[in-house]
Amino acid sequence: MNPQYIRAVSFDNELDVNSYLNDLPVIRYLAENSISFDRPVTFLVGENGTGKSTLLEAIAIAYGFNAEGGTKNFRFSTNDTHSELYRHITLSRRSFASDGFFLRAESLYNVATNIDDMDGAPSFSPPVIESYGGVSLHEQSHGESFLAIVHNRFSGNGLYILDEPEAALSPMRILSLMVEINRLVQKNSQLIISTNSPILMSFPDGGILELSENGVNAVNYRDTEHYKITKDFLNDPERILHYLLEE
Repeated sequence: MNPQYIRAVSFDNELDVNSYLNDLPVIRYLAENSISFDRPVTFLVGENGTGKSTLLEAIAIAYGFNAEGGTKNFRFSTNDTHSELYRHITLSRRSFASDGFFLRAESLYNVATNIDDMDGAPSFSPPVIESYGGVSLHEQSHGESFLAIVHNRFSGNGLYILDEPEAALSPMRILSLMVEINRLVQKNSQLIISTNSPILMSFPDGGILELSENGVNAVNYRDTEHYKITKDFLNDPERILHYLLEE
C-alpha cells in the first residue's frame, strides 16, 4: 500500500469577499466539501478557468514547497504572483515524505537559473546540479530539462506535485514521463498532477478528479471531456475541422 502523504484538502471559507478566487468553481465546491486523494497518482483535469492549477499551487505551497517550484529548500522568487489560497486550506496528512518536489513547466526556467546561481556560490559543495544529472538545465531543451529533473532528482518515498507537465513534453516524452511515474509509484511515492493531456491521464490506476462548474467529481478515463474530444477528433479530423471552420 502506497503512503498518502496528502489524504485530503479542505477549505476554511474565509476569503475576502472581493477575492477573484470566489469565482472559481473549485472554491465554491471546497466551501462545502473536502477533496480526497486516495490513489498513489491523482490527476486534476478540467477546462481552463476551473481552478485546477490554482488549487495545485495552493497545495504545494501549503505543504512547504516554493511557489515557483523546487524542493522545500528553494526560496527564490522572481515574480510573486501566486494566490492567497494556500493560507485558506488545510492538508490532512497520513505520513511525512522523505523527498518531494513541486515541478511546473511555466517556471522551469526560474528553477534552472536558481540552481545555477546556487552552484555559483562557494558554499555549495558538491554542486547542486549533480543531483539533476550533472548538466545545467539551461543547456538542455525544455522537455529534456524537465525529464532530467524527474529522472535524476525524484528519488522516491516522496510527494511530487506536477503542474501541466505536458506543456514541456512531446507525446513521446509524455510516455517517458509515465515510465518515471511508474518508477516512483513503485518506490512508495504519491503524485498529484494537473493536466490537459489525455495520454498522461491514462496512467493505470490513476485517480482522475474532474473540475467543472458542477464541482469536483471522480471520473473514469473514457468519461473525461479530454478523452472524448480527442478521440472524436482523431477518428475524423476532416469532419470536425469542416464544422469548426466553415463560414
